[in-house]
Amino acid sequence: MMAETGASPDRSLPDGWTQSPLKELCETVQAGPSARAADKGRTQADGDVPIVLPRDLRGNRVSTAEPAAVPAVPWERARSLEKYLLREGDILVVRTGTVGRLALVTGEHSGWLYHHGLVRLRLPDQGPTRAAYLAAYLGSETAQAWTRDRSAGSVVPSVSTRTLGELPVLLPPQAEQQTIGETLAALDEKVRAHSEIARVTGEYRRTLAEALLTGTFTAAP
Repeated sequence: MMAETGASPDRSLPDGWTQSPLKELCETVQAGPSARAADKGRTQADGDVPIVLPRDLRGNRVSTAEPAAVPAVPWERARSLEKYLLREGDILVVRTGTVGRLALVTGEHSGWLYHHGLVRLRLPDQGPTRAAYLAAYLGSETAQAWTRDRSAGSVVPSVSTRTLGELPVLLPPQAEQQTIGETLAALDEKVRAHSEIARVTGEYRRTLAEALLTGTFTAAP
């Protein structure tokens, strides 16, 4: 069994499973860069490099607004922030506010930057943990409760990158990791798709209701 660090669940592990602190599974555990006043007001619509915000992490995926509402930084500044650029397979975790909320980064947001209220987990290319499995584990009630219990701050909860790195992760054999990760990722995608349908339908309902109730549109008897 791999070395255990920090508080861990009191349980016997199934055969072939191990446990390790999160930091030992990651190539980097990196908080986002600080904001700069000069970049305020710039958006993705300006053609600049967009930024993933904590509010964009929904349903274990990144879901951003229209380009005009997505903050961004100029390309010349983004070049100095190269180590903060996202790539497919990274995991983002909220570290202030609603701590523990997370998203698995897909190719859609590769090359974006991320907010300083987020932590990026990057796995080694040949590491023991598949990103989809790790994202699923971090979203489990066990991991979420562990994170909440260690968040600090009376007004705005927060968790440090150091503390997050101590989170104990249970690891099945790699083949099982892949199966678990792919199964739960597929379900996450179905939830995301249905949530988007519900959102669009809700917007249509509000627009139609306003038209019907103000006489702008008349319903046939």
